[in-house]
Amino acid sequence: MPILVCGSLAFDTIMTFEGRFAEQILPSQLHILNVSFLVPGLRREYGGCAGNIAYGLRQLGTQAVPLATLGNDGGEYLDRLRALGVDVSHVSCVAESYTAQAMIMTDRDNNQITAFHPGAMSMAHDNPVPQRGDLSVAIISPDGRDAMLTHARQLHDAGVPFVFDPGQGLPMFNGEELRQFIDLASWVTLNDYEARMLCDRTGLTLDAMAAQVRGLIVTLGAEGCDVWDGAEKVRVAGVAATTVVDPTGCGDAFRAALLHGLEQGWPLQRCAELGNRMGATKIASRGGQNYTI
Repeated sequence: MPILVCGSLAFDTIMTFEGRFAEQILPSQLHILNVSFLVPGLRREYGGCAGNIAYGLRQLGTQAVPLATLGNDGGEYLDRLRALGVDVSHVSCVAESYTAQAMIMTDRDNNQITAFHPGAMSMAHDNPVPQRGDLSVAIISPDGRDAMLTHARQLHDAGVPFVFDPGQGLPMFNGEELRQFIDLASWVTLNDYEARMLCDRTGLTLDAMAAQVRGLIVTLGAEGCDVWDGAEKVRVAGVAATTVVDPTGCGDAFRAALLHGLEQGWPLQRCAELGNRMGATKIASRGGQNYTI
């Protein structure tokens, strides 16, 4: 059965600065900062959480249905999704906006400066959860603030179980709103930093959160992840990557595996084991959507 993926579609422009930011920025002159970086390396990737997760699901042979927005420059992205066999019937286009854009510059020490233009993503709340009876599971991944709130409520009201994956969108919400997400969700997934922030903002411990949902997963990078399935907590060991090329999209690859397993009715620990393998595969490739399993 198809999986609804609520989240962003974006273009990622990734630039490489061969020097060090620290050598170009004078701390004593930050009040009149005016710098320019020569970036010989530049590539453009298809990105956004919904796009990355949908790609991972298709790699696993699972039907993905993104609920997302593109701008007036999103035609090539739409064509790519169709070519991958992704159901794009619930991807809307906003004619007066650009598609969301992330512009990332990395120096030789892997420090990054990122600018993000939300563009059409800011209108994602106008694209409602579809009224269809064949959705097995869904995910709320980073998107426009209003869209995440609206879609969570609509999924709950429609009786569609969903994963709450706040990711980099977590800082947009206060404690009350985050507690509401947890109340509505069936599963919660976070990395270790996000888990600490969610605990701080909600005043809940991870054990207390786990008691409110069917399952909770906290990813720990190369160390694997901690899985709460009911009251039981289990450490699921990580999978060593054959080589480390680019971590972009690893979390989304993990989420795709999680959703695939949930749709198949697997125990949460087995879902996490596949997620660790998917994440290790992704880290050995470049960009958000160019790996194979």
